[in-house]
Amino acid sequence: MPVAPPRPKDLPLTALRAFEAAARLGGFAAAAQELGVTPGAITAHVKQLEQTLGAPLFARTPRGVRLTPLGQQSLPAFTAAFDALGIAVGDLRAAAAPRTVHIATLPAIAQLWLSPRLPALRAAAPDITVSITALEQPPNLKRSPYDLSLFFSEEPQGRLCPDVIFPVCAPAFAARLTTPHCISGFPCLADATWTEDWDLWAQTLSVPPTIPQGPTFSLYALAVEETVNGAGLLIGHEALVAGHLADGRLVAPFPQRLTLSGGLRLWSDRPLRPGTAPRFVADWLRRAPLASPAPPATHP
Repeated sequence: MPVAPPRPKDLPLTALRAFEAAARLGGFAAAAQELGVTPGAITAHVKQLEQTLGAPLFARTPRGVRLTPLGQQSLPAFTAAFDALGIAVGDLRAAAAPRTVHIATLPAIAQLWLSPRLPALRAAAPDITVSITALEQPPNLKRSPYDLSLFFSEEPQGRLCPDVIFPVCAPAFAARLTTPHCISGFPCLADATWTEDWDLWAQTLSVPPTIPQGPTFSLYALAVEETVNGAGLLIGHEALVAGHLADGRLVAPFPQRLTLSGGLRLWSDRPLRPGTAPRFVADWLRRAPLASPAPPATHP
């Protein structure tokens, strides 16, 4: 008579993923943000996993959670496993749609740097479809469905250009300005992402001017358009306003410029094999000049 003992219950994959993210990122809220769920869902998944194991993975404290020795011991293997799974899923997506390239980027970069280059890119490679997702933070490319990431970053590898900042305004507005210190009497627009831009640039002057509080915009591209409309001055990020400077919609009224430690960076966590669509798009964007339309290229 054959023996058919009950199979031990598998640990739920969703709960394991919640544990790994919370352990790697140092908290349930950060894990929830990465996985696109609520902190309560992460808490429930981890609790379910701990109950199934019969052992705690986190110690709960008034200041948050910390890994137990069991959690610390288990984390490296699960991080490697989910990284490998993410890469395998990415390879599967690429094989299923080999001529589609998914790019994750900051909203301002998508609107002001990437979008103006897309017509020429489509002309150079009409069989490649470029999908763009605007995100506030760079994704984990080992886990997310993106081929390329385009953000300002401190990392030098893959840098397209430095991040240079300086005040910009409409030409008619510039006619009213004489020295950097006279900006104290005019609206100084700001962006919610780069709240320190004005203070950083002011430090390039021997006597920093008073920066009046002007409107703050949640979208940098909207702040740029309002600056074009004559609403005031804005700290321009050269990579993003170069096109506006080239066609005269904006001008830089003062010579003082500040090069920040970071820069515009294009990268991938997976190898970009020659002849593939992501490799072609990445190489093409790296050849694109700062202000002029992107250059023609020979499609592989």
